[in-house]
Amino acid sequence: MDTTSRKELRLLRAYALTATVVLTVFALAAFSRFSQKTRFEEIDVERINVVEKDGTLRLVISNKARAPDAVVRGKSYPRQGGNQAGLIFFNDEGNENGGLVFGGHRDRDGSFRAEAGLLFDQFDQDQVAGITYDDESGRRRVGFQVWDRANVPLGELMGPFDSIGKLPRGPARTEAFARLQAKYGIDAFVAPRVFVGRSLDRAAAIVLSDPQGRPRLRIRVDSSGVPALDFLDQDGRVTFTLPDSTRRPPASPRQR
Repeated sequence: MDTTSRKELRLLRAYALTATVVLTVFALAAFSRFSQKTRFEEIDVERINVVEKDGTLRLVISNKARAPDAVVRGKSYPRQGGNQAGLIFFNDEGNENGGLVFGGHRDRDGSFRAEAGLLFDQFDQDQVAGITYDDESGRRRVGFQVWDRANVPLGELMGPFDSIGKLPRGPARTEAFARLQAKYGIDAFVAPRVFVGRSLDRAAAIVLSDPQGRPRLRIRVDSSGVPALDFLDQDGRVTFTLPDSTRRPPASPRQR
């Protein structure tokens, strides 16, 4: 090998070594930047996904347009009533198990509709506890609620629900739901059991219902400030009330 070739070989080795060192430095610097926490004073974003290291979705923060569909056993379903802005929670398996949602708008005629809810789902099912707010131009209902849900996976019910829901309202549809309930041996797929809050008639109320969702005990202070305790039968009729309005007040000493 002549002198010129040796010089060229040494230059190539030096170049390769320099390039390797430079690339290593840049790679380490880039890794250092990505591994550090980043602090933002303000950020505009339409959706944020919080995931585990394996990619399992645990929390979504989003606007209305980019809100996720309901996820049950890895399958997505459209939400009843449409999507809303808020936070959606997911369990260890990546299935939805609650959320915080909110919305509100005013119509051209000046009327408005507003709603919000912090809801928690039964495992493999839908909401069973929550704080809700619904308002239609001042007709408000707000409070804490508890629901009973069937011990049947929601994913197993979505297909039959979808098919029955396409039937026109009437006896055939009612009978189809009854057959589905009989198949699983349950009284109701969902039943409201507890309400504590403010009712549409401006009463502060506690309402306790039976497993079929029928109110059976009601404690109220109405909009005039009058308290009452009502016992109801399965048809919603009041069978006993405290204080008993049919009883006369005690006679005064002069009347005795």
